[in-house]
Amino acid sequence: MDAHYYNVDINWSRERKGIMCSPELNIATSGMNGCIEVATPPQFPKGIPGIWSPEHLYTAAVSSCLMTTFLAIAENSKLEFISFYCSSKGKLDKVDEKFMMTEVILRPHVVILHEKDRERAERVLIKSEAACLISNSIKSKVTMHPVIEVASAKQADIN
Repeated sequence: MDAHYYNVDINWSRERKGIMCSPELNIATSGMNGCIEVATPPQFPKGIPGIWSPEHLYTAAVSSCLMTTFLAIAENSKLEFISFYCSSKGKLDKVDEKFMMTEVILRPHVVILHEKDRERAERVLIKSEAACLISNSIKSKVTMHPVIEVASAKQADIN
């Protein structure tokens, strides 16, 4: 496979925030024409609450990579599932007098249709975490705490 490149442009707007855009993203699906507002997080001087920060984006990259990798592996493994949800928490810490993201904690929650698929779902999650290209590209420790649930009759009927 050839190398792939992903283009992102960022433009300072005012104070400690700017607009980040990618010319590759579908403009029709985004409220800001393929752009998001980014800022210094409020934990830092003059940080701004309520806006995506580099630390949020870092954590989101790991979490969304787990999901997209899970979807591919689940499809290849013929795993039937109803839902996938993942909460994640990125830890910013000081190491050797430098700030760095030291850990990302992932809490994926998968709802399967049948108890017989529980072990397969566990294997798919473990393979997904190991194959996630973002997790494999960073220095942070990635910890996963999966929950696998069998669908209730009501959930199964919805699907």
